[in-house]
Amino acid sequence: MPPSPRIRIGVAGALGRMGRAVAEVVDARDDCEVSALFDRPESAGQRLGERVLVTPGEAVAVCDVIIDFTSPEASVTLTRACMTRDGPALVIAVVRSGNFSLGVNLLLGLVEQAARTLRAADWDIEVFEAHHRRKVDAPSGTARMLGEAAARGRGISLAGASERGRDGVTGPRGPGAIGFSVMRAGGIVGEHAVVLAAEDEILTLSHSARNRSLFARGAVEAAVWAVGRAPGLYDMQDVLGLAGGAADD
Repeated sequence: MPPSPRIRIGVAGALGRMGRAVAEVVDARDDCEVSALFDRPESAGQRLGERVLVTPGEAVAVCDVIIDFTSPEASVTLTRACMTRDGPALVIAVVRSGNFSLGVNLLLGLVEQAARTLRAADWDIEVFEAHHRRKVDAPSGTARMLGEAAARGRGISLAGASERGRDGVTGPRGPGAIGFSVMRAGGIVGEHAVVLAAEDEILTLSHSARNRSLFARGAVEAAVWAVGRAPGLYDMQDVLGLAGGAADD
C-alpha cells in the first residue's frame, strides 16, 4: 500500500522567530513538509538556507494549508491571495487562536469545567500569570482567555466580574469575582495558573511554558488537523476535540 502523501504546508512570516520555529517543527515530522516560505513582499527571491522565499500568491498555489504568525495587515494580504487562487471553488477552514499551545488549550477546557462544577458562592477564582520583564501588556492574552473560560463555566460575562489592579485598601473581594494577578520578571517564558479557592481547600490548574517552540508545535498540529475540514472558523478547542463544529464568529 503506497504511503499517504505528505501535507504541503506554507509558512508566512518565514523570516521571523515563529516562522523559523514552525519550519523546523514541520521538517521534523514525516506527515507534512514545507512547500513554501514567504515574508514581506520585498523578500521574495531571498534565500533562507536551501530554500527560496516566494510571494503569497505563489505559496497559496502549491500548499494545502498555511500557518500565519504575522500581522493583521499581512494576514489580509494572504487572505486576498487565497481568494484569487485558481480552481473551481475556494474552500477555507481557518483555525484561529490567541495561543496555539496544546497544553494551554487543554487547560482552558479544564478551567471552564471546574468553574461550571464548583459553586461561585463557595469558590473564588484567581488567574495568575508571569512573563519576562520585556512584556508590555498585562494581563496577558492567555490570562484573559483563562478568565473568559472561567466566566463561560459560570455563565457570566468576564467584563462584569473581572477584578484587577488591587492596591491599597481595596475592601473585601467581590462575590463571584474573577481576579487577575500579574508578575513581570527576568526571562520567564510564560507561567499561567488558575486558582479555585474555597474556605478549606484549594484547586490549582496550571501550565508552564519552557520554550517558545511549543507554540509552533501546536500550530502545526492545528494545520494538519484543518486539512480537509469543512469551511468555517475553528479554534484549538475544536482541534483537541473539546468543542463541536465551527465557531459562529
